[in-house]
Order: sequence, then structure tokens, then C-alpha cells
Amino acid sequence: MCIPAPPVTLCRRALDWCFEPTREGVSVGDFHPATEEYLETIWELEESGISPIRARIVERLGVSAPSVSETVARLEREGYLTLDSGKVMQLTESGRSYARSMVRRHRLAERLLVDVLHVPWHQVHEEACRLEHAISESLEQHLVALLGDPGCCPHGNPIPGSVNHPGQLDLSKLSTVKTGERVVVTRIDEVLENKPEGLLLLEKNGLLPGQEVTVRATDGATVTVSAGDTLVDLPDWVSTCVLVLAAD
Repeated sequence: MCIPAPPVTLCRRALDWCFEPTREGVSVGDFHPATEEYLETIWELEESGISPIRARIVERLGVSAPSVSETVARLEREGYLTLDSGKVMQLTESGRSYARSMVRRHRLAERLLVDVLHVPWHQVHEEACRLEHAISESLEQHLVALLGDPGCCPHGNPIPGSVNHPGQLDLSKLSTVKTGERVVVTRIDEVLENKPEGLLLLEKNGLLPGQEVTVRATDGATVTVSAGDTLVDLPDWVSTCVLVLAAD
């Protein structure tokens, strides 16, 4: 399991880093956030075991189908991805490297926001989506040093390239856990990170990565868990996105 990085002391330079205007000497304006967001989304879909097809991009990014088709075609021409016979997107070597970089910077930004700036847990995903596009390779190295090279983001998702990466864990969806079993909340799927109301429900009830819970009841639509003396009812659209590890 990935243990969150301990809080670190905020300094003025950390704030300055967030707004660094260049990436290795190249203007941020020369980069295309759409390219970065599409490649990052494909990575996240693969990470969740979902086939990255155009319809999933439409759902995740909230853009029109014609716009997705146009951007996917451009990314294919530029050599970032290919389409197989089933229209499933496959990242090329350069596309995967680019996506990995963006996922890494996004999750480091989330750690900065939680550990240093103390932004509420349920809000950091959206803020990190803005910050990630301005993080240069140099800034990334400073963040790693400042944060202690964390292995996971605050939502428990692994940070690619970290020496503290948790590796492959035998995780299950909370929605599939049987009544009476004890489990540890370990990761929150990226699907739920785009639904702050779901994250807020978890945060308000202390159901963050590292929290042990016991499943008390399940009826296919709701999972009731206990954490200490607290009982929490989680709808299926939340419980299917909470990934857990069997408690020792």
C-alpha cells in the first residue's frame, strides 16, 4: 500500500515554482493542453482497465464527438497513437512517454496542493489539472525533492517513475466486497476524481486512502461501511470507484 507523503513546510519558492513560465526553455504557449489532456486520459483509461475509445474520451473530457474525432486524428498523424481494427486507441512509444510525464506531473501537483498548500482533498484534482501544464522538467525535479518522491497522489493513484511506486497490488472494487469483510481504502479511481461531490462524500466521512473499513451491508445499489463508530452509505457510482485491499 502507498503511504501518503508527510506534510512539508511551505516556503515562498514553492509558490513561485507553481507559476514557472517555461518548460525547458520553451514557452508554455508552444504546448497544446488538448494534446496533453487526451494522452493523459488514454493512460488513465488503461490504468482503470477501460478500453480507450472515442466515446470514453467524450465522457471523460466533456467535449463533442466531432471534436474528439478531429483531435484523435491529429494525434494519430503526429505519431502519438494508433487505432486498431476495433477503433481502440493504442499509445505509441512517444505517446506513452508524453502521457506518463503528464500523469506524473498531475499527481505531483496534487501532492503539493495537499501536503504543502493544504487545499481540501476533494478539490485538488481540478486544481492540478490547471497546474500540470505549467510544470517543467526542472520544476518537476524540485517538486520531487520537496515532497520526498511520493509514490502515490493523495487519492492513492501511483506516480509513474517514483522510487516509492507501490507496484502491482491485488485490489478490488468496494462494491464487490462481501458483507463482514474488512478492507483498507487504497485508491480512488480517476473516474470519481472528476466528480467532486463523490470525493466530498468520502472526505467528510474520513474514507481516504489508508482508512480501514468493514462492509456492513450491500444491496447492489448501496454499500454500507463502518469506519470506527461511523456508518456510511455509499451509492454504487462511488463504491465502484473505491479500490480496496484486504485488511491483515
